[in-house]
Amino acid sequence: MRVSLAYGEADLAVELPVDAVVVTPTDLAGLDDEQEAVARAVRDSLKDAARPRRVVVVFPDITRPMPNRTVLPPLLAELEAIGAGPGEVLLLCATGTHRPATPDELAELVGPDIVARYRVEQHVATSDTHEEVGTVDGVPILLDGRYLQADLRIVTGFVEPHFFAGFSGGPKGVCPGLAALSTILEAHSPARIADRRATWAALDDNPVHRFVRRAAALAPPDFSVDVAINRQRRLTAVFAGPLPDSHLEACRFVERTAMQVVPGRFDVVVSTNGGHPLDRNLYQAVKGMAAAERVVATGGTIVMAAACRDGLPAEGEFARLLTEAPSAAALAGAEGSPVQDRWQTQVLGRVLTQARVQLFSDGLTNDEISSAHLEPIDDVSEAVARAVSGGQGRVCALPLGPLTIATPA
Repeated sequence: MRVSLAYGEADLAVELPVDAVVVTPTDLAGLDDEQEAVARAVRDSLKDAARPRRVVVVFPDITRPMPNRTVLPPLLAELEAIGAGPGEVLLLCATGTHRPATPDELAELVGPDIVARYRVEQHVATSDTHEEVGTVDGVPILLDGRYLQADLRIVTGFVEPHFFAGFSGGPKGVCPGLAALSTILEAHSPARIADRRATWAALDDNPVHRFVRRAAALAPPDFSVDVAINRQRRLTAVFAGPLPDSHLEACRFVERTAMQVVPGRFDVVVSTNGGHPLDRNLYQAVKGMAAAERVVATGGTIVMAAACRDGLPAEGEFARLLTEAPSAAALAGAEGSPVQDRWQTQVLGRVLTQARVQLFSDGLTNDEISSAHLEPIDDVSEAVARAVSGGQGRVCALPLGPLTIATPA
């Protein structure tokens, strides 16, 4: 059976056993007029707003498939209609601890016309531009001062299931998106990540989401604009309004399309990280492995395909933590103080205690893959065939990786 896997900027065709279970989200049709849907939602949220002097519009960074070039133009047009034009509006990229975009990447992300007309700046978690807005669990919450100083704050986001925060979008645009490194480390503390409730589609009792939601509530946006998208990156729904209600509505919508029940666990699970930009580095690709973890049998095999055009990456602490760990089991430990990127190695270690992980990637050398405690492979189809030699193995495929959350029946 030929299956197309989301991989980089082009799909990867692989051959799987004819009885493999292929799991994808419910693929909804795009809205007839995406920009008008955004405009209506924003217009309704702005209907009682006085003309603001300073506006900040927060948008996701280069690691997210957020259709900024669809969402931002109608949003900015509605702001201009109430007197907030390029002179009053700052577009602020919520990077969290991720690297800033290059000028070319930024123009590609939001559109060259917007870069030419508006101020577009990026958050840096290690800068001295943060201000304390209160505490959560005794921990100071430090957020980007440019966000805090605005008269009107708008956060935009893309909602998908998240492997330890429940769902993306909503409050995550504020924390970790605009938070100082010390705040981000606490939001992703080893104890919170190790909690079994810190998982896909879980919100109410999720310690990571609870921290994020409470942190954002100390300096909430006036409203958020969350969108759901299909495989073609077209909008399928728009949710605008104050947090947390509008985000919760978006999460319920996405959960109905992204969560799929499968018949038990599988000996082999083929996964991806949803293609570009989600699979731009190995750090991000851990999400696709965590999606496979949900349905792989103990001692089974995860065959992962992720382009990783940005490598491990070189920035941050992810590569160092991987190479310094003596074993996969050592990565999974919850003891010790928070360290940048440890949350990702912690989840990877947990996955590796459940199953072996084989990785196909054009962006990484075999040595880099091995240093991450993974097994390099040259061909996904051949790796699956070897894993099920003898005809005894059950195979599941997640062609869109973490965009589909499979649950064993």
